[in-house]
Order: sequence, then structure tokens, then C-alpha cells
Amino acid sequence: MITDTTLKSKIEDLFVKNKDKIFANDPPQIMDIRQKSFDDFLKLDFPSTKLETWKNTDLKKVLERDYSFYFEPEKEDIDIDKIFQCEIPDFDTHIISMYNGWYVYRDKPMLTLPNGTMVGSFARALKDHPDIVLKHYNKYAKENINGLNALNTAYAQDGIFIYVPDGVEAYKTIQMVNVLNREENLFVQNRNLVILGKNSKLTLVHCDDSHNHKSSFTNTVTEIFLDEGANLDHYKLQNLNNNSSLVNSTFFHQERDSNLTTFAVSLNGGLIRNDLRVKLNGQGSNTDILGLYLVDNEQHVDNQVFVDHAQPHCTSNELFKGILDDHATAVFNGHILVRKDAQKTNAFQTNRNILLTDKATVHSKPFLEIYADDVKCSHGATVGQLDEDALFYIKSRGISQYNASLLLMYAFAAEVISKITLQPLKDRIDDLVKKRLRGELAVCDQCVLHCKNQEQEYEFDIDMSKI
Repeated sequence: MITDTTLKSKIEDLFVKNKDKIFANDPPQIMDIRQKSFDDFLKLDFPSTKLETWKNTDLKKVLERDYSFYFEPEKEDIDIDKIFQCEIPDFDTHIISMYNGWYVYRDKPMLTLPNGTMVGSFARALKDHPDIVLKHYNKYAKENINGLNALNTAYAQDGIFIYVPDGVEAYKTIQMVNVLNREENLFVQNRNLVILGKNSKLTLVHCDDSHNHKSSFTNTVTEIFLDEGANLDHYKLQNLNNNSSLVNSTFFHQERDSNLTTFAVSLNGGLIRNDLRVKLNGQGSNTDILGLYLVDNEQHVDNQVFVDHAQPHCTSNELFKGILDDHATAVFNGHILVRKDAQKTNAFQTNRNILLTDKATVHSKPFLEIYADDVKCSHGATVGQLDEDALFYIKSRGISQYNASLLLMYAFAAEVISKITLQPLKDRIDDLVKKRLRGELAVCDQCVLHCKNQEQEYEFDIDMSKI
């Protein structure tokens, strides 16, 4: 059995032996960053429960598995359209895909659309547009260095690059897809960079999917920069097998008058950790951070949210809701920092959870750190069971215990779902949540990415006025 120490040694040995491949396309600046990050990883090691922000997420069992690492893309041609089919009705998106850790393109590795928007491979962007990439690469992720972030910066060779020029609205929603499909246990590291110019606008949907039941580990770092007046709607959808582990670290940096809405939906996965960090670095910037997690069996989901109010006249709103069944566990750590000069800050944070069994566990820790005196800030967390009085009321209308519970659970989740602005995506998430609550959603045959396998539709219409 491989221990975390052995895995660390294996990673160190692989880095030394494959340096020529890892560094192959790097300019000198990236080489220096890689080497420093690798040295940081050796010092920091994998995160352990000794760290405050990791004390409720134990990676020990995950790190005991034997993983395969690949430093070159697969040689055979990949027809991504046969592997990935998103059949959300009327969901018109521009799809860009990662397959087993490497960018897979339909036309060419980097596309420049008529309005100047660039989408494609991060590795290719580094080669073709080093001036744009180097201006932002590792500028925001380095503000929270842990062992996994450092490892990603040292190891990651490819990912997705998106650039929206000043004053441009992306002509359609861009859908980033990360697909794992290999017979070995993969250790995959993706590095994504998204840049929005001044007064630009983008809707981005990021999907994580697995095609088998292997014990993969995905360590993703995404840096997103919003220049003055930029607007981003960001959706993160996670539907993995129960053996997969996903650590998703996303760093948002906002300038003056920018607007961000980011939404994380976790439906399936053995271990999922979303580490979201938002820096409001310009006056008048606004962020809305929303999350919904539905977990059962022995699944574990951890949402870490850090919002840094670095400038005055900014607003942030957080709402995370979870439903836990069986022996599932969840973590919510929300930290809002209001710096000394960030006057006129409005910052609000809410986490609510429903436990369906006495074996399910949630650790919720909302936290405010305020150094300014002219602010409006609040935080709160609730953990409880389904309301017995509400159940009795619904059952008194002739509805069974089972359906009454479904109604209450759906009504609980619907508050978050209602905030999705993309109607086709909203309808599909709504449908998936209903199936998940019924126990009818399995990652291998019914998910956002494989809707073609659904042989029947379930009607679950709810008249909210009856609740």
C-alpha cells in the first residue's frame, strides 16, 4: 500500500526524470516558477488535518492509492464528440474539452473568434500569446499557497485558456469540460486561466465528469481575472463517481465595478473540495457566491470560501445549502476579510444544512474578520432535520411521508436553483436535483454530460402555494 510519504517520493522522482517534458514549452519565467513551486511542494507536502482549513477533510486514504502520471497527451486521435455529448435542450454553448488532463480540440488548439475572443489550450496560449499569459499567470494563486496548489503549478502542463478583449461580450456561453476516462487511477493536474478585459462579459460553465469507476485524483487550479466593469457568470457542475477525488481551487481577482456570480453544484463524488478565493480589488465591485451540495453514502464535500474586501464600496453575498444522507459528511468554511480602508462594505454569508440521518455530519464555520468601522456584515449557519410540523402539514393534505419529505427537500434546494439565470441550465439542474433526491441519479448513466442515456422523464411538479 502506498502511503502519502511514498506518493510524495514518487512525485519527486517523476519530476526529476521527466523535467525535459514538463519544461518543454516553457519560457524562462515559467521554468523559474515551476522549480520554485516544486521546492515549495517538497516543503509543504500534501495538506493534512493538522492545518486549520483541512482539519475536517482527510486526504490520507486518497493518497494511499497508486496513481498513474502522464507527461504527454495520448497519441491516438480522440473524437471528443463521441465521448462527450451534452444534450441539455436548447443549451447552445461553445464546448472546449480536457481529456485525461490534456486539451482536446476539434479544429485547432487555439481559436480566435471574430470578436477577438480567444479560447483553447493553455499550453498553446503560452506559446502563441506569452505576453497575455505571463501578465496574469500565478499572480493570484500564489496568494494562498498550499502543497496541492504548489504541486499544480510545478506539474500542470495543460489546461484551458480564455481571453475576452475589452468591450466584448462573448457571443455564446463557453462550456469547459474535464473528462476522465482511463483504466488506471489517474492523477491529473489542470491549470486554467480566464481573462476578462474592461467592460467585457462572459458566461462560463465548468463541468467535471468521470466515465468509469476508477479512483482518479484531479487537482485543478483556475485563475480568473475581471478587469474594470467586467461581468462573469460562472457555473461549476460536479458529477463524479464515488471513487473520484476532486480538489478544485479557483482564484477570482476583481477590479473596479466588476460583477461576478459563481455557482457550485456538487451532485456526486467520493471527495470534493471547492476552494474559492475572491479578491475585491476595485471600488464598486460585487460578487455573489452560491453553492448547492447533495451527498449520500460516504461522500464528502468541502466548500472553502474566502472573500477579501480590499477596497471600499464593495458587496459580497454568499449562500450555500446542503442535504446530507447516510454517512455523508460536508464542510463549509466561510471567511470574509474586510480590510482597514474598505469602508462602506456590505458582506453577507449564509450556510444552511439538512441532515436526513443521525450518521450524517456537517462542519460549518462562518467567520468575519473586520478592520473597518463603516460596514454592514452578517453571517449565519444552521444545521437541522426536516421540519416535523411542515411534514405533518403536508401529510395532512393526503401526501405520503416519502413525497412530503421530497417536497420539503426540493423546496429547500430551490432557493439556490432559482438564482441560475441560464434557463436551459436551470431546467436541467432542477431536473437533476429532483432525480438526485429520489435516488434516481447515477453518475454513470444520468448526468449533465450524458443526458442521452435517460430513457424516461420523471414529472415532479411542485405547487409551492401548497407548501
